[in-house]
Amino acid sequence: MTKKTDQENGGISRRAFIGSSAAAGAASILPKGAAAAPQATASTVPVSLPPSPQQMAREVGDARPPTTFRAAVRPGSDLIVQVLRDLEIEYVASNPGSSFEGLQESIINYGEIPNVMPEFISAMHEESAVDMAHGYAKSEGRPICALVQGTIGLQHASMAIYQAYHGLAPMVILVGRDDKHFLQAHTADDVAGVVRSFTKWDAQPKTLKEALDDIHEAYRQAITPPCAPTVVVLDAEVQKEEAGDLEIPAYRPPVIPTITTAQADKIASGLLSAKNPRISVGRFRTPEGIRRAVELADLVGASVETKSPEGPMSFPQRHPLVGPGADGDADYELGLEVPGAQVSLNGPHLRTLTERDLTGINFGGIRPPVRPRQSPPGENDLMADAEASLPVIISAVQRQTDARTRKTIEQRTVRHGKVNHEARMDALREALEKKREGWDASPVSTARIYAELWPLIKDLDWCIGGPTRFSGMHHMDLWDHDRPYSYLGGHPAAALGYGLGAATGAALAARDRDRIVINVQTDGDLNYTPGSLWTAAHHKLPMLTVMHNNRAWHMELMYVQYMSGVRGRGHDRAHIGTTLRDPYIDYAKMAEGYGMKSEGPISDPNLLAAALARGVESVKNGEPYLIDVLTQPR
Repeated sequence: MTKKTDQENGGISRRAFIGSSAAAGAASILPKGAAAAPQATASTVPVSLPPSPQQMAREVGDARPPTTFRAAVRPGSDLIVQVLRDLEIEYVASNPGSSFEGLQESIINYGEIPNVMPEFISAMHEESAVDMAHGYAKSEGRPICALVQGTIGLQHASMAIYQAYHGLAPMVILVGRDDKHFLQAHTADDVAGVVRSFTKWDAQPKTLKEALDDIHEAYRQAITPPCAPTVVVLDAEVQKEEAGDLEIPAYRPPVIPTITTAQADKIASGLLSAKNPRISVGRFRTPEGIRRAVELADLVGASVETKSPEGPMSFPQRHPLVGPGADGDADYELGLEVPGAQVSLNGPHLRTLTERDLTGINFGGIRPPVRPRQSPPGENDLMADAEASLPVIISAVQRQTDARTRKTIEQRTVRHGKVNHEARMDALREALEKKREGWDASPVSTARIYAELWPLIKDLDWCIGGPTRFSGMHHMDLWDHDRPYSYLGGHPAAALGYGLGAATGAALAARDRDRIVINVQTDGDLNYTPGSLWTAAHHKLPMLTVMHNNRAWHMELMYVQYMSGVRGRGHDRAHIGTTLRDPYIDYAKMAEGYGMKSEGPISDPNLLAAALARGVESVKNGEPYLIDVLTQPR
């Protein structure tokens, strides 16, 4: 039987009902220096009116386009798309909204080759759109755009933006605003105020010329340390403005401060005069930083500590210089985006952006520290971007290196390489012994998932796109993290709902680069925003999702079990509110419903390897795949 619509039953649509409901207004967060609005009185409070017939026609899709004339010759949104194209922004991830219909139409139709650079990526939720931009930024070290609808879209996206801010992810968030022809509940005088406390920069241009300049500035701010999301609010009228002969402005790249030549000379001298120099590497902004760090380490023969198994943009884990080195006691240590013993180069922290928190929310983790750090910075710690400073240091090293020093460095490099290789083999043997625990158990151990995946992908260009903390992070011991994107790290704000969207963003970056993405996906996290499965299927993204299906929010289950125990109540009822049972969720069927190839649930560990092989082969051919595996809790 065909289901009738609300209108056919004599009622009104859900959207019409929402539009006709009374709305309570909230005062917007005003930009710094803006005047507050007059205090409303009983006589001045506006009455919420139902949308007009014209508004409702647009809302339910009954608006008719003109057929006898061309209403726009050179629409402003075409120029906006050209600016994004000139910035080489590959994708705009978005859930469609009426406040940016002008821009969306230009993305999909403008240019000799429309819908390319940028390509419009269909997201099922604004949170997923931002998570995709986050995963892409971690993979490539540069931004794409998320495009969201006014107040409601930005509020949907706010959790993901907060997480991206913590994650130092460069991205440009474009927000559509329609204050004249659409529902007032979807707009505001200061839309960006919703997320101002956890974005780096925002603008609401009044003209098309300002909009083009502001998008340039948003991009510039996003990629300048500390990298973070930026926001540009685009009025519908600006998008539809006739551009005439307006020229697109030239983009000016940011100037990122570096250390001085004198400081570089001092660092070079320390590295070259030391008997056992060491370099500790954190996270760079782009792959260029990694390339330069490898060059510096090779020039001085320093042993290296890397963060690559823990997150993106760090030193290759299997480089011969990575490890404890021939001598464990370093007499000179250089920190690059991590603390160092003698000298450390650390770019500015998000805590430097204190002027953004206009209402004094003081979000933990990004607020200024309330007490001194346990280890105060040394006298030689430099507040400078390590990536931008490396060319200056390398030049200084090259100037100071002579033939005798070069011979010492060559010998030291050989000694380090031998010891580091032996240490790696010892650590691998020890790890493999531990991973064998529960190897044949059912449900399947998470260690076995990682162990059986490795031989299938080790010769491919791969990326772990989602967090792995809750599935044991076994790849840290078993896999080789040698590329900038090998592992993209965990939830920066420890908030669930991030993993699938971020992995999908990584798969966007991978699709045209002959790369595959592995996503060992926790079940609780997927259920926040499962729609990214459809995005991956629709856009044919090379993403293998292996479900870590332990049928619970297991960390919370452990918390409740512990609390019940210390209170002497037992833990027989700890499953209430912490498990995913009655009924169990079939993730293979969920993926199938979204159009993704899938199989499972698998509980027999002996069936795992063949399923993983089928999944890897599918994503190598550009078809995403999901395998539902019933797993041990951790």
